[in-house]
Amino acid sequence: MKLKFKDRIAFYYMLATALIVAFAFCVVFILVKEAVYQNLDEDLNYEADIHLQETKLENGKPVFWDKEEWEEREHREVQVNPVFVQIMDSTGSVITDKAPNLKDDVLPFSEKHPDYEHYNTYLKDKLIRQVQVPFTKDGKKYGYIVTAMSFEASQQVITRLAKVLLFFYPLILLGLFFISRFLAGRSIQPIKEITQTTNYISREHLKKRVQLPENKDELYDLSMSINGLLDRIESAIQRERQFTSDASHELRTPISSIRGTLEVLIRKERTREDYEDKINYSLGEIDRMSIIIEQLLFLARNDEGHSIDNSRETEIVSLIDQVINEYTAKLKKKNIQLVFNAKEVNNFQIHAYYGYAILNNVLENAIKYAYSGSTLIIDLKKKNSKPVVKIIDEGIGIKEEDIPKIFNPFFRSEGLEHKHIKGTGLGLSIVQKAAQAIGAKIEVSSIKNRGTTFTIHF
Repeated sequence: MKLKFKDRIAFYYMLATALIVAFAFCVVFILVKEAVYQNLDEDLNYEADIHLQETKLENGKPVFWDKEEWEEREHREVQVNPVFVQIMDSTGSVITDKAPNLKDDVLPFSEKHPDYEHYNTYLKDKLIRQVQVPFTKDGKKYGYIVTAMSFEASQQVITRLAKVLLFFYPLILLGLFFISRFLAGRSIQPIKEITQTTNYISREHLKKRVQLPENKDELYDLSMSINGLLDRIESAIQRERQFTSDASHELRTPISSIRGTLEVLIRKERTREDYEDKINYSLGEIDRMSIIIEQLLFLARNDEGHSIDNSRETEIVSLIDQVINEYTAKLKKKNIQLVFNAKEVNNFQIHAYYGYAILNNVLENAIKYAYSGSTLIIDLKKKNSKPVVKIIDEGIGIKEEDIPKIFNPFFRSEGLEHKHIKGTGLGLSIVQKAAQAIGAKIEVSSIKNRGTTFTIHF
């Protein structure tokens, strides 16, 4: 059914109302009809009882006591609904007496209908309501009192009622449909406004938001949800723009450097040492680009919400030993003494992939920014039945106002002052994403020119 939303609401409401109204009309019609029949039947019973008392046996046949008195009563009384009375013998085939108002007419007698049953029949093509009551004396049936009243007026009332109900039924439904359609249109007007607003919103108009309704109902919740979604989309697009800008800049720099180096090499013939030096420099820049690309891929995968394989777990002590072994050469080169303390730790298991990403990047930064000849401490303890790792270096430290920014992609605190320290600015972003993936918490404290402490709660 291809109908508009408000038309569907109105149509379904009309269907539901149609059933209720139809039921109500049927109940009204049945009640009125039953009331009409009941009132008429009570009048018939009353008349039958009266005339039964005014009947006597004469020569073995039931007849009226005083027929002349009855005729005079009919002249004295105004009867709006005349009563027809007829006396039959016990066989129902012979009329022994009848009311004067019947004249030459005869009330039909039917043996199919039991005694005291009210039924409809016809008198000179006129609808009447009739009952036949037996006349008995000393336990013997001598005949019947057949009493009838006109049913034409009552039938007209019932017929007119049915016509009125049938006439107004579709009108009521039609009126309800348009009223429901109007009210539904008013009710969904906020949805139209929401649609118009969301259609207007594009990549260039992300600041626009859906206006919240005054009433805090379902539409209010919907508007809040849409605004929340738009906030997340705007934030994601801003991160994408910033990320793309930073990534393109970081990749453009080594590419330009390699291009410049190669252009210098081909201008004139160089010595073997010059070629080796420039080629090694270019290879170093290529390696740097590879690291940046790998780190960008790591961040991209985690932004997409990849699921965690919790089965890939390893002992934290073994993982720390593995990371330390990878940096043995760099530690010796800077003459850094590494102290690893692991007390009261009983084979704690952590996620192998994300745990390695956290420990590897934090330790790499600690070695990179530590002073030559300093001491680097890795302290592993247990807190609240979970492992806590502290990596403490003696290095250049981080300015206090830069600490909240160090997890932003490509951010390097005082990067221009330490150009000799190579880095991409993505390591701590990877640490943060990995920590979020496994529910770890990272705390950072630092003192300028004295060192930095990273505390990792796994």
